[in-house]
Amino acid sequence: RGLKDVLPKPKKALRLMRLTQINTGVFIRLNKSALQLLKIVEPYVTWGYVNRETATKIIYARGHGKVAGNRTKLNSNTQISASLGRGADIICLEDLVHEIVTVGPNFKTANNFLWPFK
Repeated sequence: RGLKDVLPKPKKALRLMRLTQINTGVFIRLNKSALQLLKIVEPYVTWGYVNRETATKIIYARGHGKVAGNRTKLNSNTQISASLGRGADIICLEDLVHEIVTVGPNFKTANNFLWPFK
């Protein structure tokens, strides 16, 4: 369970990517530093590119958000607009999916709002 028997360097990289439990998933913006992290954790993870359909299915089926610091199921647009509406202009689930898939200017805010998928 967790990162018990992992060497220190890959363990730190997994924590940076918010992968602290087995069988969890996250969205990551692919850049030079992310590629270096993926090379370090390659024996422990499977990664690839996501399309809109897959991202929509994952977020709708297993999506949880960080509302007031707690993990809550994404079942209404009011939760999303209350948490992300002011600064990021994300007011519904479709806006959230669009921001994740297109890696838009508010990707970091949207991704930090999403809890790692279990």
